[in-house]
Amino acid sequence: MLAQLSPAGGVPEPLQPYSQAATELFAFLLVAAVVYFVGRVAVVPLLLRGVRRRNRNNPTLLTATETYLQVLLVGLALLFGLVAAGYGDYLVDTDSAIVIAALTFALGVAGQEVFGSLISGIFLVADPDFNVGDWISWSGGEGTVEAVDFRVTRIRTPNNETITVPNTALTTNALTRPFGRDTFRVTEQVFVSYAEDTEHALMELQQVAANHDRVMEEPAPSARILDLGPDSITAQAEFWVDAPAREGIADLRSDFRRRVKRRFDEEALTLAPPSGQELSGEVSVKGADTDA
Repeated sequence: MLAQLSPAGGVPEPLQPYSQAATELFAFLLVAAVVYFVGRVAVVPLLLRGVRRRNRNNPTLLTATETYLQVLLVGLALLFGLVAAGYGDYLVDTDSAIVIAALTFALGVAGQEVFGSLISGIFLVADPDFNVGDWISWSGGEGTVEAVDFRVTRIRTPNNETITVPNTALTTNALTRPFGRDTFRVTEQVFVSYAEDTEHALMELQQVAANHDRVMEEPAPSARILDLGPDSITAQAEFWVDAPAREGIADLRSDFRRRVKRRFDEEALTLAPPSGQELSGEVSVKGADTDA
């Protein structure tokens, strides 16, 4: 027996709830997809261009803005989809508002770490001393900041590995940015034999630094005695460089050490002699009497 048609005609009465649900689902998907597509193609790029134009030297803000705009766009697409499907009244209804508030509270309790990382990420983005491309060190390691995402910060380690660090780990620990200013002080130590002319060694250290093309003239390089060790004298050279970066500083340190070794060889100055100990005393051996 065929299903009885509705008085309006077209859809049988038993199928009307399914037809309505299908219509609502279609409206939700259509509107959500249109809102997301328009936002992704037109609105987000426009906003990113404005942020890039106003913050040319702040890639951190640009990457973070893109991440947060994506999340906001998804939320708006879902909201407009629900309204188009006819569920807008439920969002403002008193009973529904209580249910939504309860769900929000439950999600807030369950996702404290996620929301904490989100807030921490916002603080990192707003910090003018924390930027993409900076070399940072914290209690858990060190590396170059590549991006600040919704929950984590991506960092490239000295071994060229990319690690993800929760944003909360960076905001709750002390961060060090050794190359975060326009200039950087380099200190290098060498060990000189007690038999050598210490003043001569200090003068050569200072001269090697002053003759390097990357070393700044002001403040002038200096050299001093740092320690009188048991086997050698510790001398330290100090000099400043501009536009510091970790890779550049590492190359500069290596080049400076090579030049110091070559210069000390030319001047017949002994670097880091092998440690030695002089022993004095007597050793006596007493043999035991044995029966023949």
